[in-house]
Amino acid sequence: PERCLTLLLLLLLIALSVHMDQRQRRPNVCAMQHLKGTDKKYFTNCKQWYHRKICGKPTVITYECCPGYEKIPGERGCPAALPLVNIYNTLGVVGASTTQMYSERAQMRNEIEGPGSFTFFAPSNEAWAALPTEILDALVSNVNIELLNALHYHMVDRRLTSEELRHGSSFASMYQDFHVHIHHYSNGIVTVNCARLIKPDQHATNGIVHVVDRVITAISNNVHTLLDVDDDLETLRTAIAAAGLTTMLEEEGQYTIFAPTNEAFEKIPQETLNRILGDPVALRDLLNYHILKHMQCAESIVAGTPMETLQGTVLEVGCDGEHMTLNGKAIVTKKDQLGTNGVVHYINELLIPDSAKVLLELAEGSSVATATKLFVEAGLSPHLTGSEALTMLAPLEDAFRGIDTTMRPDLRKLMTNHILKERLSSKSLYHGQQLETLGGLKLRVFVYRNNLCIENACIAAHDKTGRYATMFTVDKVLTPPMGTVMDVLKADDRFSLLVGAVQTAGMTELLNQQGALTFFAPTNDAFNALPPAELNRLMRSRSELSTILRYHLGDELLVSGAVGSHTRVKPLQGEKLELGVVSPTSTVYVNRVPVADPDLMATNGVVHAVNSIIKPLREFCFTLYPVNRTTPHTFLILPSSPLPPQGRINACA
Repeated sequence: PERCLTLLLLLLLIALSVHMDQRQRRPNVCAMQHLKGTDKKYFTNCKQWYHRKICGKPTVITYECCPGYEKIPGERGCPAALPLVNIYNTLGVVGASTTQMYSERAQMRNEIEGPGSFTFFAPSNEAWAALPTEILDALVSNVNIELLNALHYHMVDRRLTSEELRHGSSFASMYQDFHVHIHHYSNGIVTVNCARLIKPDQHATNGIVHVVDRVITAISNNVHTLLDVDDDLETLRTAIAAAGLTTMLEEEGQYTIFAPTNEAFEKIPQETLNRILGDPVALRDLLNYHILKHMQCAESIVAGTPMETLQGTVLEVGCDGEHMTLNGKAIVTKKDQLGTNGVVHYINELLIPDSAKVLLELAEGSSVATATKLFVEAGLSPHLTGSEALTMLAPLEDAFRGIDTTMRPDLRKLMTNHILKERLSSKSLYHGQQLETLGGLKLRVFVYRNNLCIENACIAAHDKTGRYATMFTVDKVLTPPMGTVMDVLKADDRFSLLVGAVQTAGMTELLNQQGALTFFAPTNDAFNALPPAELNRLMRSRSELSTILRYHLGDELLVSGAVGSHTRVKPLQGEKLELGVVSPTSTVYVNRVPVADPDLMATNGVVHAVNSIIKPLREFCFTLYPVNRTTPHTFLILPSSPLPPQGRINACA
C-alpha cells in the first residue's frame, strides 16, 4: 500500500507540474468543460472537473481564450488583450447580439454606450430563442415599455465582478429597484435568479457583462404566494395550511421547495394519505421533507449531492442529463419557479419520509420483501399498521436462503419473536441488555468490536425510525435460545456421541449452569473420523475427554457475526483458538476447521457445530541467518537456536 500511495502522489505531482507548465506557457487560457452533444460549456479548473461528467453525461476539457483576450498567429496561448469597448459593443462580441438588438429597439443604446458603470446580466442568443413565442411577442412586437423594463431588470447600476456576486446576496436592479438574487455555489457555478452565468466577467469601458443562459423576470411574490395561485398545487396548499407552515413560507428565507402536484398526492393509497393528513406530526414531517434549508437552483446541480431538509434527514438531489432528480428519480416536472424567499420545483411523486411511516410501510420500502410477506402472513398486520411503540427485526433476503417459508405454527411464532415490545434505537443498545418480544421471549444484546447483535442476528443497516416504531435490518433469521447448551446438544441427533462424551468427562453441570460459553461442538461425524481403536480408548478416558472438550469451549459468548478476519478466543483449557471468516460464503473457521452449522443459541451460550475434532495449531519456529551484506533482505532459514548469535533472528509461524 505504501508503494502504491507513493506512486500515486508522484503521478499527481507530475500531472500538476505538466498542467502548470502548460498554463505558464499558454497565457490567458481558460479551461472549459464542454458537455458532449450540447452547446453547454462550464468554466472549470482541476478541482471542478466533476469526474469528467456533468449530470451523468461525459464532458471534454477544452481550452479557450479567457474573457478579454485573443490569439495571435504563431504565438502560444492568448497573449493579446482586446481593447475595451462599451457595453453595447461588448454585447455583440460575447454571444449576446440578440440582447444588443433588443437594447437598440428599446432605445437603450445611448444609455449603455454612454457614461456610467453598469452590470448587465445579458441573455445569450439561445436564451432569447428559448422563450415561449407568446412571451417573446408580448415583449418585442411593439417598441413599448415592457421590453425596456425587462432589459432594465437585467441591469444593476454598478460594476459587479463574479467574485463580488456572493452567495445569497441580492442587488437592486434598474427596474423599479426590484432585486436580482445571486447564488454562488461551492462548485463554482454562479446564478442570477437561477439563470447560470455562462460567460462571466466580460469587461467594458462602462461596466461589465455577464452572459446568462436564460431571460430572467422580475420577482415580487414569496414562495407561498407562488403555491397559492396554482390550481395544480391545491392539495399541497391544503396540507401546508393544516400543518401550520403558511407563516414560515411567507417569511424571509432561502428555501427550496419540491412541490408535489395534485397528481403526486393521487398516486398514494387513499388510506395512507388520509392517515398522514389526519396526523399533524406526520404531516409536518412529510412537508418538511420536501423543503431544503437553502436555495438550490437547477443549474447549480452537476452531480448527486445529499442535501439536508427541514425535516432533519437528507434528500439526494442530482441530475440525469437535462432532468433534475430526487433520490435517483427523475420526478421534477417544472424547475426554478422563483420567489423572493426561495425557489419551487414541481414534482409528480410524493416523498414520504420514514418518520411519517408505520412499520409495514418501513418494511415495504426496504430490501426485506420475504420478511414483510411473512409478518403479514403470520397475522401481525395490526401491530405493523398501528400506533404501538415497537421494534421490528427484519432479516435481509439472503437470510431466508434454504429456509422453508411456508407459513406454519412454528414459523408464525418465530416471526412474532422478531418484534420487540418497545421502540428502540440501535445506538442505545448495550451488552447484556434483555429485550422482550411479542411472543414473550427474552432476547440478549451482544456488543462486539465489529458488530451489534441480538442473539445470532446482527444489525446490517441503519435504523429506520417510523412514526411510532423502528425497524432494524438484520443479517440472519433469529434463532431464539432454547434451553442450556446441554439441552441444545441433547435435542440434536448429530451430537449423540458428544453428549456421551460430556457425561463421561463429568462436564454436564458445566454446560447446564449459567454463563456465556461458546462451544465448537464436534458432531458424530467428527468422532467417527477418528480411527476406531483411538475412538474407543478416548470415549473411556475421563481426563483425556475433559482436556479435549475444554479446548472446544470458549469462555465468552461469540456468535458468528462477531468473527472477523483474525479473532482469538481463550478456551477453558489450552492457549488459544484462532477464528476467521472466509468470503463470499462467510464461513467461519476455528483453527482452520470450518464451522458446519453456526449459531445454535442457548440460554447460557452458543453452539457451533464442527465436523472435525479441533487441534491446536502447530507453530514452526526457526532462526533467520543473513546470507551476506550485499543482499540484506535475503535469509537462510534453519531450525530455531535457543540463543541466536548477534544479527540472527528467532521467529515462529
